[in-house]
Amino acid sequence: MVKLKSKQEIEILREGGKILAEILAELEKMAEPGISTADLEKKAQKLIKKAGGQPSFKGYKDNHNKKSFPTALCASINEELVHVPSLPGRYLKNGDIISLDLGIKYKKLFTDTAITVAVGKIDEQSQKLIDTTKECLNLAISQVKPGNKLFDIARAIQINAEANNFGVVRELVGHGVGYEVHEEPQVPNFVNGEKEFVNIELTPGLVIAIEPMVTIGDWHVETGKDGLSILTKDKSLSAHFEHTVGVTENGCLVITSLD
Repeated sequence: MVKLKSKQEIEILREGGKILAEILAELEKMAEPGISTADLEKKAQKLIKKAGGQPSFKGYKDNHNKKSFPTALCASINEELVHVPSLPGRYLKNGDIISLDLGIKYKKLFTDTAITVAVGKIDEQSQKLIDTTKECLNLAISQVKPGNKLFDIARAIQINAEANNFGVVRELVGHGVGYEVHEEPQVPNFVNGEKEFVNIELTPGLVIAIEPMVTIGDWHVETGKDGLSILTKDKSLSAHFEHTVGVTENGCLVITSLD
């Protein structure tokens, strides 16, 4: 069941979303060669606590996975797509790209956002992947307005990714968010024939996390040995961007923006 949020709840979500955006911006500055994912994790937890929030991923367990997620931050490097814990013993090196995915609970409501950043100097194809995936997110957000449907979001992402000769991951999708870390509806990044998947209308009060996941190679993915991490099956590079957005009467509010 899709649960709409009140204007007051969206105001609280926006407050938490801005805090989350500020924290992620600090982590982005830290993503340099030689730093460890444990350093990023420590900083994320410190900033969340200072802001009066709680990490929403740490300890999270869903219906598909019986293992609790061990960290506040997902730190997915290169062919690692999403859901990689930021555990000790992993160091960033020049030429890597890393997805930093973070969620918080603030005043009982949840927000979620992610960016992919370059570590040091990266090659032209890797930069194109990052730029295209970010552009996919922005194009999807431009489709968020009353009367449009999830189909419009999915189509915007898929057309742009495939026009740039990249793959769009299909086994994972965006989601509703607010009262829980993950809610209905599912928010696809591609168009398929399942009407119930794409024909949900965007109405004021709907809050969703839009998160295009794009690969240089094939779009198929697999679960890592830890039972949590998701990687590209062909080990090609992947990128991931995400914003929590709310549908308003006038269009769209990007809840996890810095502005």
